[in-house]
Amino acid sequence: MDAERAREFLRKLPFVEETMQWGENLVFWAGDKAVGGKMFAVLNLDEDGMAVMSFSAGAERFHELLENDGVFPAPYLARLHWVSVQHWNAIPGKELEGLLRAAYELTYEKLPQKTKDILALPPAEFHKLLTTRRKLLAEKAAREAAAKAAKKATTKKAVKKAARSR
Repeated sequence: MDAERAREFLRKLPFVEETMQWGENLVFWAGDKAVGGKMFAVLNLDEDGMAVMSFSAGAERFHELLENDGVFPAPYLARLHWVSVQHWNAIPGKELEGLLRAAYELTYEKLPQKTKDILALPPAEFHKLLTTRRKLLAEKAAREAAAKAAKKATTKKAVKKAARSR
């Protein structure tokens, strides 16, 4: 298996969304993150990275998978039973597909019923809701950024004023 085959396989799973995050990483979500979806796999496209892929292994398979050469606890996510794969040959292709499908299913099963109901909407209704939700999230992010900038500016003024009064 390679990154393109893994991506092709992951995109065929139901309700899977893909985003590019944290530099050169493709993140795969069970459901769109704007409506409460959760990530279940990450493909590292950076050739200098220490892993080619990370995914949710689940508590039952986590320690078993770590026994394979080239599989190690995923940085930052090992406490959630994620593993990282150092090279594409660490796990045979068909087995890796099964593990990725299991990662998706584990994650999908943990989604709140409200999120599953949204994902089951007819496509036109889902896209309308998704567009609205993304707009609200963008507005919220802009407000938070403005508030942070205002706080930073206020703090700078207070520091300058204190420095002048010394």
